[in-house]
This record gives sequence, C-alpha cells and structure tokens, in this order.
Amino acid sequence: MSEKLAGKRAIVTGGATGIGYGIAKRFVAEGALVIITDIDAAGGTSAAERLGDNCQFLHHDVSVPSQWDAVFAHAKKHFSGLDIMVNVAGVTLMGTIEDLDVETWDKTMAINVRSCFLGCQGAIKLMKTNSQETKGGAIINMASVSAVKAKPELVAYNASKAGVDMMTKSVALHCAASGYGINVNSINPGVIETDMLKKVMSQVEDGEALMDSYRALHPIGRIGQPEDVAAMAVYLASDEASFVTGSAFTVDGALGLN
Repeated sequence: MSEKLAGKRAIVTGGATGIGYGIAKRFVAEGALVIITDIDAAGGTSAAERLGDNCQFLHHDVSVPSQWDAVFAHAKKHFSGLDIMVNVAGVTLMGTIEDLDVETWDKTMAINVRSCFLGCQGAIKLMKTNSQETKGGAIINMASVSAVKAKPELVAYNASKAGVDMMTKSVALHCAASGYGINVNSINPGVIETDMLKKVMSQVEDGEALMDSYRALHPIGRIGQPEDVAAMAVYLASDEASFVTGSAFTVDGALGLN
C-alpha cells in the first residue's frame, strides 16, 4: 500500500458499517489516524477494534450540535488537529409529497443536511488552527446520485442530498476565497451493497429479484461496493487533489445516466 494519507488525521461519521466503514478501513490502510463516529455504539466499538490501533470510536448523534463539539474537542486533544473530515452518516426515509409527514421530513434534514453543515463548520474551525506544516485540509460530504435523479417516493431524501451538493459548493467557495487551503467536495454514490441494503432486501418479498432489478439499473452491470466509494474518498483526501474543490464526484456505475 502506498500510504497516500500517511500521518493525516481524519474523522469519518457513520463509520460503524457500510460506506463509512469502508472509507475508514481504506484510510487506516493508507496510513491515516481515524476517528469513526456513529449512533450505533456497539457496532462502532466493534468496527474500531477491527480497524486496529490507528482507529478510535466515539458515540455520536450527528444531528446534535453539542455532540459535534465533543467530537472535535476529542480530535484536538488526541490528534492535535484535523486534516480530513468525511460526513457520511445519513438516513433514507421513504415517502411521497402526499404521504410524508413533517416529522420524517425534519428528521431527514437534520441527519442528512444539518449534520454536514455542523461537520463542515467545526472542521474548518479546527483545520484553521493547523500548523504551517499541516496547513489546510479536505472535507468530503456524502451526497447521492439521488441529488440529481429524482424518485417520487424519495421527496425528502432527494431534497436533502441536493442540498448537500449545493452546500458543498458554497463552503468550497468560502474556503477558497478565505485562503484556508481547505478543499471541499462531495461524492454521489449510486446503489451500494451494504449491510443496511441487505437487511432491507431480506425484509421484502422476493428480495433477490429486487436486487437483480437494482443491478439491471446500472449500465456497468453491477451495484457498487463500499470500496468503490472509498477509492474516491482517498483521492479527494490526498495531496493529489490539491487543485480539486467545489465538485460533486459521481460513483454510480452510470446509474444517473440511465
């Protein structure tokens, strides 16, 4: 392994499973020190143990500002700063404009959008204090192909992920104009094979047929793996992406074009 992130300090939310865990695993393999956070305390503890000494776990509700303060305070105390912030934690709550209730809408926005706002805000504050040798940083927000590909039953999710993409551009412009050296980008995954997706498939009638239909939607011939998204995250977090900011990177097997 080339260790493209050697010595870099990272926070990855939603790191207990799925895309978050896949990114954290790849970051550790690339030489980074990683804090994973998650609402799932047992899963997060287990994940950190599997990832070894260069990974720590913090229990974290990403919709609560005070809990973000605790996460960043931990990074400052134990890592003496921060180089990489990856906002992955999110929810997919179904409903059309006619049947979605306001509580579900608000929960979606709190977890998917407010969390990225809080993560970006706190990360910038901490990254600005980095030494001259470690000046700057990288922020990566997890959006979705659903940011640009609408479905009637995803009214809240579509809106939240489109919001993440546009917020990312605004934050990137602010950081660039301020001379912080902090690059801010988003990733738009397609359907990714995670434990959560498998659980959903197990609860529906003929889940394997539904999985086959998902595969057929992707012109590349398969649905994605967490490793596919992690590879993009490593690039965006590395020094190779120093001239890349304010962009949304689609990792979806051409799903969004179909």
